[in-house]
Amino acid sequence: MRKSRFTETQIVAILKDQDAGVPTAELARRHGVHPNMLRTWRAKYGGMESSDIARLKQLEEDNLRLRRIVTDLTLDLDAVKNVLAKNYPGARNGKTR
Repeated sequence: MRKSRFTETQIVAILKDQDAGVPTAELARRHGVHPNMLRTWRAKYGGMESSDIARLKQLEEDNLRLRRIVTDLTLDLDAVKNVLAKNYPGARNGKTR
């Protein structure tokens, strides 16, 4: 994915200018973006502050870390089940000794 020319903080500042009443076409021309990009930013960052963006990034990092942990544990569990199935063939069918 291509990295944006603007940081999230800059995008929030641009959107605040738009909220203050600066026309969309003028803002787009001033910052060298298409007016549709301002609409996209509004959908993604509308109503956010700089602190909200920092919190969002932190939550995304935490979520990614937790997903990796769940994936690793799932792989470990699957490996243990495979080993148990080889060592105790009846254990998978619910048979008891």
